[in-house]
Amino acid sequence: MNQTWAIIITWKDVKIVFGRREAEMTEKNNRTGKFIVFEGLDGSGKTKHIGLLKEHLVQRGRRIHVTTEPTNSQLGGMLRDALSGITQRSPCEMAALFLLDRIFHNVNPVSGINKMLSDGYDVICDRYYYSSLAYQGTETDFDWVLAMNINCPEIRRPDLCIFLDLDPDICIKRLQRRTTTDIYETKERLEKYRAAYFRVFDLLDDRVIVVNTADEIVVAAEKIAKAADDICNIT
Repeated sequence: MNQTWAIIITWKDVKIVFGRREAEMTEKNNRTGKFIVFEGLDGSGKTKHIGLLKEHLVQRGRRIHVTTEPTNSQLGGMLRDALSGITQRSPCEMAALFLLDRIFHNVNPVSGINKMLSDGYDVICDRYYYSSLAYQGTETDFDWVLAMNINCPEIRRPDLCIFLDLDPDICIKRLQRRTTTDIYETKERLEKYRAAYFRVFDLLDDRVIVVNTADEIVVAAEKIAKAADDICNIT
């Protein structure tokens, strides 16, 4: 019997309501879309390569939905304010806010990850829980950040994670050309987070490929396209 339920979470001045039907949990294996996550340090080329992969998959007849974290929700706005330094939040607050935003990102009935996958779209996401583990997990209790993300039943595991690897020195040079930066964009921090990413990948049993974006764009794009074709069963 299908039953509807909701969780209401109040975070300071924000109320978030999540709801879904039990029957939706049984649909996961019937979905045709694939969930692909891009990770990497700021300046590593995620925006460029997400666009190239979308173009590649569309040319092969796939329907693509591109999304990002933080989301465009009220929670996402709070996170962006903190990342830009407009507001001050502790690492624990940041980890918890990212978790709530990620849950909403999955279950949003209009354009959430689950909804788009069930509609047959491949979902390409710019950052996911790997970022929380590498960034907030480095600044606060790693086991706590790991447990609340990996053990949360509303947070989907990706079919593929593509990590764009680039020397932090090059990332910093690229970031200096931007008009805005965030609180994590220093060379020392980027070096620390890069090392944390590889510890996370060693720990998790997720499908991850590492692509060096110091290579020519076309070379890196071909590696990414090949990995995506494999999980989408494109020949």
